[in-house]
Amino acid sequence: MKPVICFGEALIDFLNIDQVDDGCLTLNNYRQFPGGAPANAAVAVAKLGGTALFAGQVGDDPFGDFLTSALQSYQVNTEFLSKHPKAKTALAFVMLDQNGERTFSFHRHETADMLFSPEQVNDSWFSNDAIFHFCSNTLTEKPIALCTQFAVNKALASDAIVSFDVNLRHNLWANNCADITMVNRSIVNANVIKFSMDELEYLAQGDIDSYLQFCFEHQCQLILVTDGAKAITCHTPNDIYIVKPPIITAVDTTAGGDGFIGGFLYALSQFPSLNILIRNEKLLINVIEFAAQCGAIAVSRAGAFPALATIDEVLPQLDFEFDDVTLKALQKE
Repeated sequence: MKPVICFGEALIDFLNIDQVDDGCLTLNNYRQFPGGAPANAAVAVAKLGGTALFAGQVGDDPFGDFLTSALQSYQVNTEFLSKHPKAKTALAFVMLDQNGERTFSFHRHETADMLFSPEQVNDSWFSNDAIFHFCSNTLTEKPIALCTQFAVNKALASDAIVSFDVNLRHNLWANNCADITMVNRSIVNANVIKFSMDELEYLAQGDIDSYLQFCFEHQCQLILVTDGAKAITCHTPNDIYIVKPPIITAVDTTAGGDGFIGGFLYALSQFPSLNILIRNEKLLINVIEFAAQCGAIAVSRAGAFPALATIDEVLPQLDFEFDDVTLKALQKE
């Protein structure tokens, strides 16, 4: 089993759970959840039974202590997690609409996660045939973007599989608009890319087919496109596959995409190479169906870490066997 290293932000999600009237005021109640897209992905892998490590930085404060403890509680290895002596832990306030769709308000100016430096990227991250996973929230400002690129280059030099969940949060970028050029610098270095449909449309600027071709002209071998409750599209250099996600009532979509990509990374970690998935249509579709179940379970519950699926919750939802025996047999094909 390959270790999965998830790099980037761990932060506090203050989830708006209800409202109360107090005199002439209506007050929002918030519940503190651990979160951050790459941290969520690490927990998703670990809860399924994979080997997950989180690399990033929190503040030396009660929120940072809480996040460290939460990651460890879900069996995520935190040896690559640092605590900044002065900078604070990042915070996000999450508002939900009646359909469970969320909007974010981030408090992330010069927070600990943004101050992670290239000197903190250790060669030991990539010593065990790892999968390296990251998101775009470490591209929003130049210093952390350079650090991210440095880590990705280290991963590529070590022949790690590089996974990039685009996961755009436009309100973290200057002018509330993601820098397409900056994002594309990571696109060209990733072996696996996960988009939501709106992210793909934004980056493609009106020509999705040409943009997908651009992705495959570089390191990319597999593109996964989610679209909420609509079909998941899986692209390889030569084929396109469509997978319908489970029908489910969404409670909180905060960790849906992270649950999906975490499920995919867990499955990928079982195989010697990404090529085994790409060459085997049945296996690839089964892995996407597995990941879709992981994402569906995550959106059926509130929060991020607690909402993510365990392997015992996912397996009964599948109409195919996905145990170690089946995986080993497929690896030999």
